[in-house]
This record gives sequence, C-alpha cells and structure tokens, in this order.
Amino acid sequence: MVKAIRINRTGGPEVLELVDVELGAPGPGEARVRQHAIGINFIDVYFRTGLYPQSLPAGAGMEGAGVVEAVGEGVTEVAVGDRVAYAGRPNGAYAQARNMPAALLLRLPDEIDFETGAAMMLQGLTVQYLLNRTYKVKAGETILFHAAAGGVGLIACQWARAIGARLIGTVGSDAKGQLALAAGATHVINYNTENFVERVKELTGGAKVPVVYDSIGADTFIGSLDCLQPLGMMVSFGSASGPVPPFSLQELASRGSLFITRPTLFSYAARRADLEAMAAELFQMVVSGKVKIDIRQRYPLAEAARAHQELEARKTTGSSILLP
Repeated sequence: MVKAIRINRTGGPEVLELVDVELGAPGPGEARVRQHAIGINFIDVYFRTGLYPQSLPAGAGMEGAGVVEAVGEGVTEVAVGDRVAYAGRPNGAYAQARNMPAALLLRLPDEIDFETGAAMMLQGLTVQYLLNRTYKVKAGETILFHAAAGGVGLIACQWARAIGARLIGTVGSDAKGQLALAAGATHVINYNTENFVERVKELTGGAKVPVVYDSIGADTFIGSLDCLQPLGMMVSFGSASGPVPPFSLQELASRGSLFITRPTLFSYAARRADLEAMAAELFQMVVSGKVKIDIRQRYPLAEAARAHQELEARKTTGSSILLP
C-alpha cells in the first residue's frame, strides 16, 4: 500500500484526498517509480476543477522524479535502479509510488537531484518548445512573456537570456519583478500598477513585439493581441485567470493578420524521439548552469490542498514541489 492523492469529484482544493492505494506489479510497457519528489503545476488545478475533463475518480499531478523499482513486460526505455524524471499523463504523480508508461520516463543525469528533476520537467519542457518550436526566438529579438515570476516564467527569463533575446516580463508585484529581473528579464511590467500594452509600446519604441507568450488567459488576452506587430504570433498556453472567451477572427485581421496558437506539451512530445531531444536540451541547459530551477515552496504530500490554495492565490513564486 502507498499513500496517494485522489480526486472523487471536481471542486476546490478540499477535493484532494490522501488515501491508501494498493499498487500491484507494473503491467506490459509500464514501470513502477518510487518517487522522491513531485512537481506542482497549474494544469493540476485545471484537472481538479474540471476545466480539463477527466474520468473520476482520478489521481492528480503530472510530474515527478524517483527511482525505477520494477518494470513490466516489454520495457526497454528504463531499467530497475535508474534515476528518472517525467512529465505527462496519465495523472497520478501525487503519490509515494506509481505504475506508469515507461515511454514517458527519462533517465535523469547524475548532476541533477530529484527535487530539481521533479520541478523542472513540465515547466522546462514547456519553455523548450515555446521558445524553440512554437515560435523560434532569435538572438536580438524582444518578446513579451506574462507571469514572468512563475515557475515557467523564471525558466523562460533565463532561457531567453541564454539565447540573446530580450524578454519583457509581466508580474503582479514589484517583489516578483525583482525575481524576474534577477533571472534574466530585460524589463518587467507590474500589470497591477501599469498598463502593460502602453508600456510594451514605450519599451519597443512603438514597434511592439513579434510574439507574446500568455498563460494568464482571460484577463490579458486582448491586451496581448495589442502588443503584437503585424504578422505577430499570439501563443496562448494557459488560463490562470480563466479561459479566453469566444472572439471574432476579425480581431486578428484588424491588428495586422496575426497568428494564434494554443499549444500543449503533450502534442510536441507525443513521439518518443521528440521527447528525448527536448529533454536532452533541457538537461544541458540545467547542467550547464544557464538555467537554474528555483524551488521556493516545498509541501508534504498530505498538504497538497494547501499547495493548491497558495498556487491559486498567486502566493507562490518559482517552482513548487510535494515531498512524499
């Protein structure tokens, strides 16, 4: 028996229940991972509330790191004793141990500890595809990245600096702005005290930016469109303030034939070869020191509900993890 968080109904943080789960042997294509640390991400909230539907009862969490204890028939990706990390469905990372598809597991370099591995995978792989594939950011370009002091944002600040791009980051407080600047943001905008659209125009001499990365959603969507150059790319990859309401495609035409995309990590990493290539680049950035994973909140597994409360209240910065 292992301790795990289960969701029997959608709702607030209180629906996260710590229960005993009987964990059998891994099936064909599966591996059992004894987890040392578990990542917490806003996508976990979306599943908990029902914004992203799933069959219930269900597990929670999509990211973790630990050691392979057993493998099922046909597994070639990992072996017993391997240090591994992962990000991806099925949900169920909030647990002391779990059986999961071995094809999602990646061998963790010895230079990266378990806590870092658990905190970096979903957020780091997200930044990898956002800046390298969704829109290929080039040295010298200026980009706008919302929620720059969050887990994804702080990685993006460092990654942009490493490739020679200028990142304008929005934040919700001056203290968060200092975090983003320390991580590599060129400029920060406190959207609670400044008009971020007007400030972007000022910082770019009226030219605006070729790409906006927006994980906030409803509160920033139209403003983000107003920050784009003609033929610019709007990357909407989250809904922290709520989903983007329906809008007319004319909104894109009237601002200069804009492009828009709603990407997910799971589409970009659907093929094992792509996942391995993405992870290799992320591992290299972390091992080299160009990207440091800033874990600022640690919670016991039993306090998953409190972790969600603080995440939704925007009381957290950097990355958060559960310790089983």
